[in-house]
Amino acid sequence: MTSRAGHKAPVTNGSDFKNREKVAPHYQMSASLKSEVRRLNIVHLLVWLLVAAQVVVSHFNLVSHDTVSMPYQWEYPYLLSMVPLLCSSLSLPKSNISYLVLSMISAGLFSVAPLIYGGMEMFPVAQQLYRHGKAYRFIFGFSAVTVMYLIMVVAIQVHAWQLYYMKRLLDSWFNATQEKKKK
Repeated sequence: MTSRAGHKAPVTNGSDFKNREKVAPHYQMSASLKSEVRRLNIVHLLVWLLVAAQVVVSHFNLVSHDTVSMPYQWEYPYLLSMVPLLCSSLSLPKSNISYLVLSMISAGLFSVAPLIYGGMEMFPVAQQLYRHGKAYRFIFGFSAVTVMYLIMVVAIQVHAWQLYYMKRLLDSWFNATQEKKKK
């Protein structure tokens, strides 16, 4: 049994914290950036699921084309945006720089590029809707071009933030690697 009169820490005024170990700043930054990238990956997955749901529902004729219209051309290559999502998810647990770089490159190719193309593809339809009030494609009674532009706005923001945080995470990991090589 232990005694209650054992060694006790002396009463301090709170200034004895300087001798304690601290977590290095690049590890703190890495942990916070990883959590941000994970959150953005979840939002990216939700956007991807919306686009995939429209493609699947329209191609397998699960509902009439009056309810859910045929997908636009940009939606097919956007389905490949699962590749950067998987690469970034694989890079986070072990701080794998190679997967993170692959994720950043493929995000530009499979995520951002289809969104840019989609914006240009849907612009004449949006212009016609704005000028004449005529819509020919619908998703649950709403103009398909309006719904898809809303999804695109969210997707562009998510991908921009993902690239920003992944670049900062890459810098953090690279600096940590360089510090280890110096020692």
